[in-house]
Amino acid sequence: MEQKDNSGKSFWLGVLTGFIVVGFVAVVVLCINVYVQRSREDSGSGTETGSGRNRISSSAGTAEVSIDQGSIPEGSVLRNGEVVGKIGALEELIDREFIDSVSDDAIEEGIYSGIMGALDDPYAEYYSPEEWIEMQQDTQGIYYGIGAYLTKDLDTLYPRITGVIKNTPAEESGLLENDYIVEVNGQDVYDMDLSDVVKMIRGEEKTTVHLDIVRGELGEREELELDVERRKVETPTVEYQNKGGGLAYISISEFDVVTVDQFAEALAEARADKMKGLILDLRSNPGGSLSAVIQIARMLLPQGHVVYTEDKYGHQDFYDCDGSHEIDVPMVVLVNGNSASASEILAGAIKDYKKGTLLGTTTYGKGIVQQLFTLTDGSAIKLTVSHYYTPLGNDIHKVGIEPDEELQFDAEAYKADETDNQLERALEILRGQIK
Repeated sequence: MEQKDNSGKSFWLGVLTGFIVVGFVAVVVLCINVYVQRSREDSGSGTETGSGRNRISSSAGTAEVSIDQGSIPEGSVLRNGEVVGKIGALEELIDREFIDSVSDDAIEEGIYSGIMGALDDPYAEYYSPEEWIEMQQDTQGIYYGIGAYLTKDLDTLYPRITGVIKNTPAEESGLLENDYIVEVNGQDVYDMDLSDVVKMIRGEEKTTVHLDIVRGELGEREELELDVERRKVETPTVEYQNKGGGLAYISISEFDVVTVDQFAEALAEARADKMKGLILDLRSNPGGSLSAVIQIARMLLPQGHVVYTEDKYGHQDFYDCDGSHEIDVPMVVLVNGNSASASEILAGAIKDYKKGTLLGTTTYGKGIVQQLFTLTDGSAIKLTVSHYYTPLGNDIHKVGIEPDEELQFDAEAYKADETDNQLERALEILRGQIK
């Protein structure tokens, strides 16, 4: 579908994509005395709370870089007069001939966004100072929206719902996992940055957002239009249930800053209930903070590596567990095709150490790590900087993790009476393992 956004900014984004290198150097030159704050990020898919709530983890260190106009490196395109002149000519043409007006700020922001859009990296993004503030607020787990997790589907280039939070407007309106959002308030969102879609869906409390939805597989698709009220959403990332007979169920919907304490509380409650076996549900978990998943893994795994990363220079960072809190009961881990990134780190480590049985379907396959770089003007960029590997050295990017036992989710049974066939099978496995 053709995107309906005809704003000056979109026009400029399209024009300037071809000048990505010039734009990138311009960012460096404009950001004199740049402070680069490096935050390891492992965002998997995304949410309508802010592009996966963007999964900020603990800082990996802060570096100060001083740059001035005289430090443009040899070979930079900014030293090519023709390139600089061409950009000037484009700006002059747009100013003189473009039918709509476009502000200098829009042009500048368009350059930076166009840079990130030309990297052939679906996870790379530029955040304006305002967007960066919003993204940081998202990590607090409280926002005004509808309560749905989103990812940008790389086949259709439309946002796809990967999960719906209970007791939220999204659930009440009937939105379902794997629904595609094709329009927001009448605007086609084809190939739009996920952060821009998020911004459109979010808004003031008690206002509504109009969504055009496509549901179902090709040939059996249904088109829906829904008006969904925006409300305050406090995201619970961990859910605990006592399934009886010493069987505990803990679901992690995402790995956020608050998830570590929530999981610790759930695990303590399970142990107080005399847990003999644990079901860890990571289905449709889009990922999250690398720091959070490492801390949670340390509550479950034996001594050794949890995960390690490797950048393009061959530098490796290892994240380890001392084994002091290794779980001592049988475990089943539920996964599916929407289990991504940080959830794959945990599932992969559990599988490598044979600490549990993976049940479900092959995971998403996002084995790359993003890093956030914040600049002194308040803006930020996100880049993919490394691959991560499971303890046994498996690179699962675009491959995923195969379960020990494959079992497709029976959606019809769940729709009929909420029977979760995967959960029932997990309970069956644990009952056979408890001594």
